[in-house]
Amino acid sequence: MHVGLALSFQNLISGQTDTEVYRNELQLAAQAEANGFESVWTPEHHFTDYMLTPNVSQFLAWVAGQTRRVKLGTMVTVLPWHDPLRVAENFCLLDHLSEGRAILGIGRGLGRVEFEAFRTPMGESRRRFTEYTEAILNGLETGTMEYDGELYKQPRTQIRPAPYASFKGRTFASAISPYSIDLMAKLGVGLMIIAQKPWEMVKTEVEGYRQRYLALNGMPAPKPILTIFVAVHEDRNEAVRMREVYLQRYARSTVEHYEFGNVAFASIEGYEYYAGLARNIQKHGLEKFNGFLADLQVWGTPDEVLQKLIGYVDYIDAGAMLVMLNYGGMPADVARRNHDLFVSSVLPRLKQYDVGGDIGVRHTTPAQAAE
Repeated sequence: MHVGLALSFQNLISGQTDTEVYRNELQLAAQAEANGFESVWTPEHHFTDYMLTPNVSQFLAWVAGQTRRVKLGTMVTVLPWHDPLRVAENFCLLDHLSEGRAILGIGRGLGRVEFEAFRTPMGESRRRFTEYTEAILNGLETGTMEYDGELYKQPRTQIRPAPYASFKGRTFASAISPYSIDLMAKLGVGLMIIAQKPWEMVKTEVEGYRQRYLALNGMPAPKPILTIFVAVHEDRNEAVRMREVYLQRYARSTVEHYEFGNVAFASIEGYEYYAGLARNIQKHGLEKFNGFLADLQVWGTPDEVLQKLIGYVDYIDAGAMLVMLNYGGMPADVARRNHDLFVSSVLPRLKQYDVGGDIGVRHTTPAQAAE
């Protein structure tokens, strides 16, 4: 199975400088290929301690220069914050610099602080995401950007350098709301699953997506990419402590950054799903929801972590796994031990688990899927 390293660049430790955060994470990125990871990823975030990742394609270009084989993925590029033409140019350039190793991960964003700083109305994000995605995917296939939509209008323009290769099969979206999942099926885009929902709900939505994808595209969807935060330790009691401290702190930072408890989402077009989530949090309490988010992740001894990860892969029939190993205010030495133990005791066995192909590969033929 394809296993990638995801880097968060969180700065949740009092007194830690951004320079120290980058020094520690860049070391992990530079060593990823030698350590056996098959791809390197990072999300896009701005302006807060939550994640210091404002320019993902620039970071991935740096990784490309440090490596020769690993794929380079965005987890995700938030399209409403960008000019679509620049996104297409950036990924064409990254693909040339890396000789075809780029993976385009896209999403529409949720952080209010980021939308406000970019002066982009959140209520337009769904429509912008739909139009931008259509324009970018067509531009990456044809080498020409041209679009006449409600919110995005682009006169015919050539992309230079021209696309290195097709991005079909290597474009994925982080889709949480039911509308977004259905949209990805319509656009022929794979799913990137970041654990924020009950696994039973995720499985139901993935199955619905696969049915829609096949009906609309005449071929099966690529298997989804699964992103998990991992805490591993030889001592199970210490692994439990890592869950209680670092996974909980990650969960709390996520709830705070995205304002999951804000019922005002109900008044914002495209974010009605999150208003329901906020009401649920108000009913059951914020700490309980933090624990729920933490418990969607994986912690334990190396054997326990391996079995849990494989269990999630099997449950949703995933085709690739991305692991976060430094998060939630981990001191550098704790993060390094977590990373090194995963690399030595979990990664080799996880890579040996056969899911039928590499990331972005369609794992069945249309005829097989119809049987």
